[in-house]
Amino acid sequence: MKRSLVFAAILVAALSGRAVLAFCGFYVGKADTTLFNQASQVALVREGDRTVLTMANDFQGDPKEFALVVPVPTFIERKQIEVVEKGLLDHLDAFSAPRLVEYFDEDPCAPKPQYLEMAAAAAPSLQKSRSADKRGVTVEATYTVGEYDIVILSATQSNGLESWLVENGYKIPRGASAVLGSYIKQNMRFFVARVNLKEKAALGFTFLRPLQVSYQSPKFMLPIRLGTVNAKGPQDLFVFALTHKGRVETTNYRTVKLPTGMDLPLFVKAEFKDFYKAMFADQVRREDMRAVFLEYAWNMSWCDPCSADPLSPEQLTKLGVRVQGRQPTFLSRLHVRYDAAHFPEDLVFQETADQNTFQGRYVLRHPWKGTSQCGDATRYTSELTARQEKEAQNLAQLTGWNINDIRKKAQGVKITSGPAQPAAEPPAEIAWYRALWTAMTSN
Repeated sequence: MKRSLVFAAILVAALSGRAVLAFCGFYVGKADTTLFNQASQVALVREGDRTVLTMANDFQGDPKEFALVVPVPTFIERKQIEVVEKGLLDHLDAFSAPRLVEYFDEDPCAPKPQYLEMAAAAAPSLQKSRSADKRGVTVEATYTVGEYDIVILSATQSNGLESWLVENGYKIPRGASAVLGSYIKQNMRFFVARVNLKEKAALGFTFLRPLQVSYQSPKFMLPIRLGTVNAKGPQDLFVFALTHKGRVETTNYRTVKLPTGMDLPLFVKAEFKDFYKAMFADQVRREDMRAVFLEYAWNMSWCDPCSADPLSPEQLTKLGVRVQGRQPTFLSRLHVRYDAAHFPEDLVFQETADQNTFQGRYVLRHPWKGTSQCGDATRYTSELTARQEKEAQNLAQLTGWNINDIRKKAQGVKITSGPAQPAAEPPAEIAWYRALWTAMTSN
């Protein structure tokens, strides 16, 4: 039975009145989260010590087998839990996805328009049961929210919590007890959800909507360790962070910007997805899988180029953003591939005051095909071969693909192997939330 789930992290702020600059080219493709098997997304909105966590899922299968177990740093009341539309996270993904753009060379003999020179110069609820059972587990509250039944737990011993979860129909991976114990020592609670089949039928939804949890805590973190307990290989996580201040980064792991702005051979347009997966895999290898990668950082009021419209104030509000006048909203998109050996700690974040823009952006430049004759045209023709070789070298450096195969393909020569073969992806076995969105035993 196929299951895939989505978690994206987002920190939000409000809109600014910054003018939109013209993009002198064409946006032609994006590398969204669907490129990666079992990719998980989390949306985190952070303001002061307030966090709004939106957990989207793409669960496929019998709803009675769905369950969620998430460590949270504080007690959660009914009014702190909402169900939201999946389109909000899809929009964030589309807006911030790494993108491919193309330009068309102008006639080198034509006079250069003044506005281009100027642009180039300017570019930059039920009753609580508070008594602990014999295993040290306390059911602090139970709620029904939309199509979900929610239980808030606390515990004093990890084996007792593990026993409670198993006895109540949750499949817990072997070895989870030690990780659960570390959260218990931090006095964290556990947010547990399963599908209420009666409510789901009454609401008429054929899919499970994202759950959203709001809480107040000085801890700005995302628990990932439970999902590595019995994971069979590395996992991908996308974090979308929106904040009033600026870019978000991890404090306990290096945050690294992806390579960006390189010119690539024209055939990449038809193979952008393969290129991006291979490029990301190669960057992970170069960093020994010990870094979190920044894919996008931008003021949400504009984009250049835009792969989707910025979110509206109403959409930001639904994600938990307090839109205040014309205060800017800054989006950071982080992508991490990890396993237990290389990421032994949960992700810890911090807001920065850095509002410099960044995006994963890759460029195709179509040569001029005209017949004009002038000194500039002669120079252009003589430089074109060197430019195209540089494009091939860029692609080889980013992906590890064979340079000779790249050259042949750029010249239109058919090859049997080469750049269309991306580096191997991690097995589509277990996403980071493996012990969070755990399968329940069938009754």
